[in-house]
Amino acid sequence: MASIVKSACPLNCWDSCGFQVTVENDKVIKVEGDPSHPITKGKICGRGRMLETRTNSPERILYPLKKVNGKFEQISWDQALDEIALELREIKEKYGSTAVLHSHDYANNGILKNLDQRFFNAYGGVTELYGSLCWGAGIEAQKWDFGDAYGHAPEDVLNSKNIVVWGRNVARTNMHFYEKLLEAKKKGAKIYVIDPLYNATAKVADEYISVKPGMDGLLAAGIIKEILRFGLEDREFIELHSYGFEDLEDLIKGITLEKISEMTEVSIELIQLLAKVFADKPTSTFMGLGLQRYKNGGNTIRLIDALIAVSGNIGITGGGANYANLQVGQSFDVSNLALSSRKEKQRQFSIMKQAEEVLSAIDPEIKMIVVTCGNPLTQVPDSSIVEKAFSSVSKLVVIEQFMTDTAQLADYILPTTTSFEEDDLYYSSMYHHYVNYGPKLVSAPGEAKSDLWIWTQLAERLGFGEDFQFSRDQWLEMYLQSLSQKGMSLDQLKENHNLELPVKGVPWDDFKFKTPSGKYEFTAINKGIKGQLKLAVPDESKWNNPELAEKFPYNLLTIHPLRSNHSQHYHLFPKAPQLRIEVAENIADAHHLKDGELVRVWNNRGEVKGYLSILPKAHPNTINIDEGIWKRFGGSVNNLTSSGESDNGLGSTLYDCLVNIEKLN
Repeated sequence: MASIVKSACPLNCWDSCGFQVTVENDKVIKVEGDPSHPITKGKICGRGRMLETRTNSPERILYPLKKVNGKFEQISWDQALDEIALELREIKEKYGSTAVLHSHDYANNGILKNLDQRFFNAYGGVTELYGSLCWGAGIEAQKWDFGDAYGHAPEDVLNSKNIVVWGRNVARTNMHFYEKLLEAKKKGAKIYVIDPLYNATAKVADEYISVKPGMDGLLAAGIIKEILRFGLEDREFIELHSYGFEDLEDLIKGITLEKISEMTEVSIELIQLLAKVFADKPTSTFMGLGLQRYKNGGNTIRLIDALIAVSGNIGITGGGANYANLQVGQSFDVSNLALSSRKEKQRQFSIMKQAEEVLSAIDPEIKMIVVTCGNPLTQVPDSSIVEKAFSSVSKLVVIEQFMTDTAQLADYILPTTTSFEEDDLYYSSMYHHYVNYGPKLVSAPGEAKSDLWIWTQLAERLGFGEDFQFSRDQWLEMYLQSLSQKGMSLDQLKENHNLELPVKGVPWDDFKFKTPSGKYEFTAINKGIKGQLKLAVPDESKWNNPELAEKFPYNLLTIHPLRSNHSQHYHLFPKAPQLRIEVAENIADAHHLKDGELVRVWNNRGEVKGYLSILPKAHPNTINIDEGIWKRFGGSVNNLTSSGESDNGLGSTLYDCLVNIEKLN
């Protein structure tokens, strides 16, 4: 007999939805939204629904696999774990523990999916990754400005007079915020969308502003310039609660509005309109992650933050510089699980440049890579170098559910469970402030095991098994320890299925910032000359590299796909996907291209081939190819992207990418 059980979405996504899952005969039958969830209220996207297909797919890896003479052979768990543990022990003894690289990303938000860090710390410390392909430059930028990256509670947008959605297609990536936008619009709020692509969110806007990719920071500087010229700045905030405003003023004086309009390809009239919009507070601003995926990415977010500060929209109801909400994750006791004190050695590689660093590493060289919660062969930029690096090591171990591009290269594949086959906690630091509980609903097929089981077994073989001798509930209670002091418990979470975390709905309302000065910092005090705002533009642009721009005249964006969470679902589509190359109308006209034609997009790093689709109202000279598509379906688009780092070193330059295009016969 079928039963319906409440659960939660594990995907690395803004919305962190509540589920109702139909289970019958130890099988997931259907995944739907939980109407009782306080934020997601019964609505979920196709990516969440596809978790049923993911769980039941006949393509799942069900047994440990070892590559022998170039082919995978099924082996027992004991053999796999014994051999991997022996390899780890010998590498540590001969080369040191940092000869192991742990390549990790965020394919699953589960707390217990991420105990790998505890394992590697107890092992003695390995080579780890720092930075983020996704949002790292923006996080670091807001830490320089505010001291941390905090966002307003979802319902606060209903208090906004104006709402600016900047580089963020919430209709695709944040559907419950999209619903809030529509609700706010019905209440009389005006919506302004700033984006190079005319997307589904732009369709509901009162005004759509098309901006040249990567020039958003310069646009913010132009708006500030007009706010100051009109005398619309918030002098009280500037004088009482900020530091370094004079530096910003001097910067703005160094460029004309006409030059800003020329470079951003936004009219002076629209810049002046936006100046009045920001001054007509409360105006809330919601920034997307693509804004900071450029060499100038951190500076871009800082200039937008500065605009919001100058206009007096910080710390007020209905305002805010909404990029992330790290106070959500700060509600938990992460350190209880990490065992950082056990780390004897440490080395860090940039997540963006991990491939180059593997190839150049000495003292010690990288001898083993262990991949968890990720598919770097598809997701890490400059794919050809990534493949070379991951093929170069003596042993590649991949914990996976499917034969991904990365798993194809592995020496060992360890099959792991899906979220419905283990219990865990899930939350997101990007939108709302609720933590969700997902119980184990069905048995895992074949011999698939949880990540926690795998780490526990390896720890026992390596002599520190006592560090993993806890039940799943004990692990979760350790993580929730500080919340227990506020009257919240694991039992309560299990009973309610979600809990509201004790975070501020309107951050910075006391104007006490976590910066060295205790004020909002237009100039970051402790960063030296790097702490000053700049009128920076993308590295790959006619302004910084005219020769490259002449050879490759088009800006490439690589946005999140609609139906797959990064690379996770492409292989599960009923019809095999094709790589689609979306282009602005002027590109199609210049090359005499039509919808559906086979084309090639290339630059000095590589090429991809796919089928053309013309994008109406896209900014001129802009191309988009959705990220995440596998090699067997025509990808990865990261054959084209750069492994460079953002200006503050913690973000990617995935969108800082120039390409050319041609029709294939």
